[in-house]
Amino acid sequence: MYLNREEEKILDGEKGEVPERLFRLLVRLGEIYGADKMIPIGSVQVAGVSYKSIGDPGTEFLEDMASKNTKVKVLTYLNPAGMDLENWENLGFPKDFAKNQLRIMNAFKKMGIVVTSTCTPYLAGNLPRFREHIAWSESSAVSFSNSVIGARTNREGGPSALAAAICGVTPNYGLHLWENRQPDYKIKVEADLEFNSDFGALGHIVGKEVKNKIPYYTGIKNGDTDQLKSLGAAMAASGAVAIYHVENLTPEADNVKKTNLETITVEQKDIDNAYEELSSGKKPDIVILGCPHASLKEIARLADKVKGKKLKKPVWICTSRMVKEAAERMGYNDTIVKAGGNIVADTCMVVSPIEQMGYKTTGVNSGKAANYLPGFCKQKVCFNNIDKLVEGQL
Repeated sequence: MYLNREEEKILDGEKGEVPERLFRLLVRLGEIYGADKMIPIGSVQVAGVSYKSIGDPGTEFLEDMASKNTKVKVLTYLNPAGMDLENWENLGFPKDFAKNQLRIMNAFKKMGIVVTSTCTPYLAGNLPRFREHIAWSESSAVSFSNSVIGARTNREGGPSALAAAICGVTPNYGLHLWENRQPDYKIKVEADLEFNSDFGALGHIVGKEVKNKIPYYTGIKNGDTDQLKSLGAAMAASGAVAIYHVENLTPEADNVKKTNLETITVEQKDIDNAYEELSSGKKPDIVILGCPHASLKEIARLADKVKGKKLKKPVWICTSRMVKEAAERMGYNDTIVKAGGNIVADTCMVVSPIEQMGYKTTGVNSGKAANYLPGFCKQKVCFNNIDKLVEGQL
């Protein structure tokens, strides 16, 4: 693999111990996957943020790097943390957990990383341009950036994304190359998709079928930003889909090769079956929306549904700190809180310790969350659309 003079200096240790160590990781990845060179990146999104995910070893690793004056070279955002960083105590997060989570955030902050903890960085100030090379790691963010924006990133691990942030480059392989962004399957949709959860159900079905391959959708008549992020998130959870194309909707769909693709047909009965398959509980102790993190539009919809009403059990909607502040200005937060709900920033149901907070059955409208909650949080799941979930709590 070709390295320029500046990159050779990093590898030789001339730029310090930490950059050398992390650059060696990038070089090794490049060698494994046959990269010809390193390429500059415009931004990074780092996973491995929740204390629940990385524990004491990860915390100590980050604190050690931060103590050596390590700084990132490009705009870098974080994946969701394990709690709301400002309102954790009122929401009932454990104090010991909070103490360790704040240590992690301080370490990232010392490295110059923006401590906006979100899986939707494109809604919170980190929006790549079409065909820009980036190094993102959270699976739904990777899917959205590749598919809906048309930026280019592989599905980075936490360490490789952090290495890219500190070195400012990533190996040129995988989805950075046009030839690797071509579809493998044609997905013919013969079902009506109305709710975000319908797109999540579709994604759950297709992810299981295509695994880590690339689907090309036909038959989806329309899909907004929220619905497409739900689709991609579910495919990344049930399979390992990092990019998809939708006829007439996504930016690269017109240009990819569409001949000789194996066809998979998804009918309404398949969508209905996915709802049943993803549901293991009957009555939720809590409903948590916003996986991936909710947009302002999704928060407005929830506020409209609960305005002037009283919730019998908690309803959370998870989002980024920036979107929550916009919701506060619009009065949506007051409306939701008066009804007995909460807009929860910086975290989500998957990476937070909800199983330690007395919850055993969680209602979600996210195919991704429905897939992960039983294993990650020991939850039974009620998977449904937002209307039915909220109505069930009133």
